[in-house]
Amino acid sequence: MKKSTIALFLVLFPLTACSQAQTNGIPPAPEGLAYYDDIMGAPPLLPANAEPGWQQCAPAVAADSQTYRTSQEVGTDEGWIEATAHDWQALPMSAEDGKITVIDFAQKDGQMAYRYLANANTQDDLYEPWSSSKIMAFAGVMSLLSDNFAQPDTLVGDVKLADLITSINSYEASGKADGNSNALAYYLVNLAGRDYLTALFHDAWLRIGQPQVMFRGAYGPDAFQPTDLYWRTPSRQVAAQIVSRDSDSGSRSYRCDDCGLTGNKPMTTLASAEFLKRLAAHKRDRLTQMPGLSDAAVQMLFYGLGHSDNSANAGGMMAGASLTPHRAIAAALQQQFPELQGLSVQQTLDQATNGNWRIFHKLGAGPSETRGASEVVALAHICLPLATGTKEFTFAAQASVDDNSYDHVGLAGAKLERLIENAVRELIQP
Repeated sequence: MKKSTIALFLVLFPLTACSQAQTNGIPPAPEGLAYYDDIMGAPPLLPANAEPGWQQCAPAVAADSQTYRTSQEVGTDEGWIEATAHDWQALPMSAEDGKITVIDFAQKDGQMAYRYLANANTQDDLYEPWSSSKIMAFAGVMSLLSDNFAQPDTLVGDVKLADLITSINSYEASGKADGNSNALAYYLVNLAGRDYLTALFHDAWLRIGQPQVMFRGAYGPDAFQPTDLYWRTPSRQVAAQIVSRDSDSGSRSYRCDDCGLTGNKPMTTLASAEFLKRLAAHKRDRLTQMPGLSDAAVQMLFYGLGHSDNSANAGGMMAGASLTPHRAIAAALQQQFPELQGLSVQQTLDQATNGNWRIFHKLGAGPSETRGASEVVALAHICLPLATGTKEFTFAAQASVDDNSYDHVGLAGAKLERLIENAVRELIQP
């Protein structure tokens, strides 16, 4: 794979920083291509206790607290955002530092409750989501299929569904999924259709209230072509012919009349974070579930249940490439808990949570000739069962630097790491 020809891939290289971390704690972020190769291109870390399971993570708050509001209090109709507990300037980073929206979880009177935090009123700023949007294509497709097809033994042609979503997140081969994340995600977009994926942000589900947000593009030059048109689940003895469209009336060119500089799938940190937050709360907050999406499909997205052996030994979003969020969260934990200082990223996360942390994440990155910038986006859901109090939250973040080159993508990645670290530090302090 060549950096000069494919802008949406995060290229994977051997992790050199990890060996340093075992003895020297968290090493300083390298610069430029070194960060791109060694940090953004690294396979993920896994918690000591990595068994798949539904999140039971959110802390309880008083039922009369207005710091967090439930979905029932907020509603899901147009204008629900204004009814949330929110502070769009709560995170003390400037817009120059990047954009980030954090949705903090709690339990209130037996229901899920949330507060929304952002920096410098950037939550509605449009940006190119790059590959972070691929999980949305997967969720959209699965919402159109029955629960029968979200099983560990489901095959898409001759590729396991679990390997397909794992390879999309890891950029590595998993079973017969060859690591061509762009082609696999392109196939899913063609299955779901751009009109449907766009509608999910509006009247079909999120009602995000910002018409410029849309999903009209795809990834890379070509879509994955399965060996045949059938999805099969042997354990349930079901099969269906599922045809990927050759053309889509909802598709738009990157610089279409309605697209502008942010391209044909512009999003915001609020829209992206809300999408993932609702998936993470799927089983616990029925009011905000994506219509048609099954419990099993959400578990497939997060864990890739049934995935084949692969280099990350993980599936789904647990296999997401890059150590950027892990490093940022570990650094924030070390600042809050001095006893963790000097430990590696892995040791910090495990010791702080008794090995029960979860980081489900998808990064996207690339140099943009259109904007003359190099950009990195992170979309993640986090569970940190700390001794001082559990924290669960979803965030979407974006950072960019001038000039479009892979060296500068690495600089943007290091900038994003600092942005996430500062946000998490604010979130976990008493």
